[in-house]
Amino acid sequence: MLKEVIKETTDAVVAAVQGADDIMSAVTGTVKHQVVNLFQSAGEVSTVGIENVASVASGAIHGASQVGTSLVDAASEIMHGAITGVSQVGGDVIEATRATAHGVIQATSETGGDIAGVAVSAVEGAIKVAGDVGTDTAKAAEAAVGGVLDAAGDVGGDALDKVRAALLGTAKLPHDVIEAAIKGHRTSK
Repeated sequence: MLKEVIKETTDAVVAAVQGADDIMSAVTGTVKHQVVNLFQSAGEVSTVGIENVASVASGAIHGASQVGTSLVDAASEIMHGAITGVSQVGGDVIEATRATAHGVIQATSETGGDIAGVAVSAVEGAIKVAGDVGTDTAKAAEAAVGGVLDAAGDVGGDALDKVRAALLGTAKLPHDVIEAAIKGHRTSK
């Protein structure tokens, strides 16, 4: 099922972006549509749905990569679309934030993209959309940081160190919140 979700989302993003005037809006709308459809077809908001959200995020990165869209730019939009979709169907926005961030980083690794840049963009997008949907932005930041760090740890090599350094080194993110999330993360050693 998860591979089907990834492929379906990849194809949907590729189709939506081709000929679109506003590529990032096309990505956001497609991801939101995919997430809402997943939950509506399942008939319930469940843990399986959250795993599927990660697959939608992964598929969206693969689609963006296929059409040559900046993955750093797309990551924030993917976070926006997924979290807005989960919020719309009454799902757990914080768990969806973690899952989406994980899916974005995992797929970025698979496509050879800039994991550190995508991590910053994903966390930045999560914070912004959390405020838009009325969720605690600090909790969303913590969830997004956890998701990107978990995925970077899964990637291996120096990915985890690169992601940590990028998150701490950017002025775009609230340093105190990011630092606390990194310190509280279970893979921080």
